[in-house]
Amino acid sequence: MPAVTVDNILTLPRIEAPAPDRPARPVLGVRTAPVGYEGEGFPVRRAFAGIDQRFLDPFIHMDQMGEVQYGPGEPKGTPWHPHRGFETVTYMIDGILEHKDSNGGGGTITGGDTQWMTAGAGILHIEAPPEHVVVSGGLFHGVQLWVNLPRDNKMAQPRYQDISGSNVALASSPDGGTLIRVVAGEIGGVHGPGVTHTPIALAHLTIAPGASVTLPWNTEYNALAYVLAGDGTAGAEQAPARSGQTVVFGPKGDSITLTAAAAQDSRTESFEVFLLGGRPIREPVAMYGPFVMNTKAEIIQAFEDYQAGRLGSVPAEHEQR
Repeated sequence: MPAVTVDNILTLPRIEAPAPDRPARPVLGVRTAPVGYEGEGFPVRRAFAGIDQRFLDPFIHMDQMGEVQYGPGEPKGTPWHPHRGFETVTYMIDGILEHKDSNGGGGTITGGDTQWMTAGAGILHIEAPPEHVVVSGGLFHGVQLWVNLPRDNKMAQPRYQDISGSNVALASSPDGGTLIRVVAGEIGGVHGPGVTHTPIALAHLTIAPGASVTLPWNTEYNALAYVLAGDGTAGAEQAPARSGQTVVFGPKGDSITLTAAAAQDSRTESFEVFLLGGRPIREPVAMYGPFVMNTKAEIIQAFEDYQAGRLGSVPAEHEQR
């Protein structure tokens, strides 16, 4: 970490902070993400565990995958599985991950790349390290985010976006103390390449020790900050936040402030933060396993459609995976 960087941050466009008299988002709370296991057994941190859905909307779920150093033969992924009713966003920081799906989408992502899959009406997919990585082992670290779809888009045609790290929009804070990678949406006039059904903003920030950044924030969006690594504070009230914790900001205000501790631990050089927010959908959420719909009846229908093969089929060349 970091995944994508530059030789001279001062050459990047700068995102100016809002005027000092503008209202800032307060910190409502900081939650520590519990550790779990996903897929074939790779470790994750459940970033949204214990947070009320009204503060997450339009997001449903987020895992920090790793950070883990695998030995030879140890890297793991997920088997083929279905989704309906939402989008998966996989942001890779370290390591290599391959994606394949029943709609013909697929690709390989590594440091700083993003895969954006709109499951919509239904899709089957698999995410796994390539064979040469399984053989050699190595560092694995990333984030997977689930973005809800509004009722009118839940049965949309599945779609796949492969966003190279070289296409992510880069910017800096006015003093050059923070590198801002905008993956999707808009922050301070900087637009990320991700195309979304649900209006959101998504960015990875690297904040140098002792530096502070205040970013303009859409007043219609909620705001969350997940600490990937390092120590720092959030908000004008300087609420402590460290690796593996999620900061929940209040709904009012048009700026977000994050500050890195002057001294970081030996594992990281900077305060690494995954910053995200979106316009709440404000619709009922029925979620079970790989499906996110509006009602229990729609969840039952999704399972029936999956069992009947209506969510797609595993391509013949991958049936043994």
